[in-house]
Amino acid sequence: MRVMGVDPGLTRCGLGAVEGRPGAPLTLVAVGVVRTGADEELGARLVGIEAGIEQWLDDVRPDAVAVERVFSQHNVRTVMGTAQAAGIAVLCAARRGLPVALHTPSEVKAAITGSGTADKKQIGAMVTRLLRLSEMPKPADAADALALAICHTWRGGAQHRLAEALAKATRKDPRL
Repeated sequence: MRVMGVDPGLTRCGLGAVEGRPGAPLTLVAVGVVRTGADEELGARLVGIEAGIEQWLDDVRPDAVAVERVFSQHNVRTVMGTAQAAGIAVLCAARRGLPVALHTPSEVKAAITGSGTADKKQIGAMVTRLLRLSEMPKPADAADALALAICHTWRGGAQHRLAEALAKATRKDPRL
C-alpha cells in the first residue's frame, strides 16, 4: 500500500509518501514541503497549497492519504490556518476518490515511537531509522508527514479492511 501523509500548515505543509504493509519494511517514496509566504493573501496561500498537493497526488499516486487531525492550540489563528490547510488536503484526496484518514498527533507519536508524548527530534529519529535513511528528513514538517504515512500504513490499513468487511456484511444483511 502506498500512503501519502500530510502535515498541514499554511507556511510549510509537510508531505511524505511511503510504501509498505504492516510487519514488512517500509520504503520511502518521496518527501518534501509545500511553502507559501506569510505575506501572501490567505486565498493565494490556500490555492498554492492545493496546487502543491495536487502535484504530489499526480506524482506519488497514493492508495490512501493520511492527514494530521487538527487539535485545539492556544493560538486560534495558528489552528485556523492549520485546519484550512488540512481541509484542502482532504478535499484534494476526496476529489480523486482516495480514502482519507485523520490521525491525532499523539496517535502518530505512539505508533512511531511507542510514546504519545514524543518530541519532534524523537519522531525524526524514528522515521529515519524505520525508513533506513542516511539522514533525518528536514524540515520537521516533512518528517511529520512521513510519520503520518507510516502510522496509517501500520494502523489504518487494518481499520480500512474492518470498515470494508462491515460494509459488505451490512449489504448482505441490513440488520447489522
